[in-house]
Amino acid sequence: MVTTIPHDFRSHCIQLLGQAVKQALPDEVEIQVELQRPKLVDHGDYSSNLAMKLAKPLRKNPLELAKMLIAALPDSPWVEKAEVAGGGFINLFLRKTAKQQFLHAVLQAGESFGHSRLGAGKTMQVEFVSANPTGPLHVGHGRGAAFGASLANILAAAGYAVTREFYVNDAGRQMDILTLSTWLRYLDLCGLSIPFPANAYQGQYVVDMAAKIHQTQGESCAHRSDPALQQLLEAGAGDTIENEDEHLDQLIAAAKSILGTNYGDLHQFVLTEQLADCRNDLMEFGVEFDSWYSEQSLFDNGMVAHTIQLLDEKKLLYRQDGALWFHSIDFGD
Repeated sequence: MVTTIPHDFRSHCIQLLGQAVKQALPDEVEIQVELQRPKLVDHGDYSSNLAMKLAKPLRKNPLELAKMLIAALPDSPWVEKAEVAGGGFINLFLRKTAKQQFLHAVLQAGESFGHSRLGAGKTMQVEFVSANPTGPLHVGHGRGAAFGASLANILAAAGYAVTREFYVNDAGRQMDILTLSTWLRYLDLCGLSIPFPANAYQGQYVVDMAAKIHQTQGESCAHRSDPALQQLLEAGAGDTIENEDEHLDQLIAAAKSILGTNYGDLHQFVLTEQLADCRNDLMEFGVEFDSWYSEQSLFDNGMVAHTIQLLDEKKLLYRQDGALWFHSIDFGD
C-alpha cells in the first residue's frame, strides 16, 4: 500500500487503473490509461473511459468491464471510492484527507513545488514578444509577453536551462520609416515643413523624439543648405502623389542622401528610444529577457549573405516578380 503522498494524484490513479487491468485481464491487452477531470463534482475527482476502450478489442460489455476493473483496483490510502457511471465510465473519488495532506506538502515545498529535473542538461530558447521597435507596445504584445514568460518559467521549473530572447527587428524598411518620420517632425520644429506622408508613423511619440533631438542637437540635423532639401521644401503640398509607398521610399532615399552620416545617428537614436520604452513597459509588467538579439547584426556579420549563398548553391532559391524566394514546396509547404 502507498503511504507517501503522491506528487501527482492523476499519475497515481492512472497507475492504480493500470494495475487493475493487469490483475483483472492478465496478458490480454495493452492499453494506455487516460483520465479526465469531470465537469460535475458529483462525478468524482477523475474519470476514465478505460472500460469503454477495452470493450471493443475484448468484445465485452463496458459496464461489466468497469465493474471488473473496480473490483481489481488496488487499495490506496488516497482514493476513497470508485464508481461505475453511465456507459461504463469509472469515476474515482479522492479522500478529503488526501487533499488536505497534499496542501501541507505544497506549503512545505514552497517555491520549489512543481519543480523537476525533466529538462536537466538541456537548453531551451524561448523567443517572444519581439515587437518591431517602431512604437509603443500594445495589449497584443502584453498577451504574448504573459504567455512567453509563463512558458519560460515552466520550462525553467522543469530543469531546462532557459534563454528568454527578444528578437529586435532593427533592420529594414520599417525602421527607415520611423527614422524618416522623426526627421520630418524635427524639420517642422526647425521651421522647415515637408508634407507628412499618410503612411509614415503618426504617433505623439514621434513628435516627442523629434523634440528631444531638437533640444539636444539644435538644427545640426536640418542641413538647410542642401539643394536636395530645398527641392523637397519647394515640392510642398501641391504635388499629386500617385503611389504613396513609392513616395515614402523616395523620401527615405532623400533623407539618407541629405543627412549622410547623421542618418545613421538618427536611426540609432530612434531605435534606442523605442527599445528603452519597450524594456520599461515589459519590466513593469514583470517580464525580463536574457538576450536582446539584433536582426541587423546578422547582416553586419555576413550571416544573411552566407545563408542565401548556401541556399542558392543547393538550388533552394528561385527568382520571381523581382524578388528572391525560398523553394519551400520541396519541404511539404
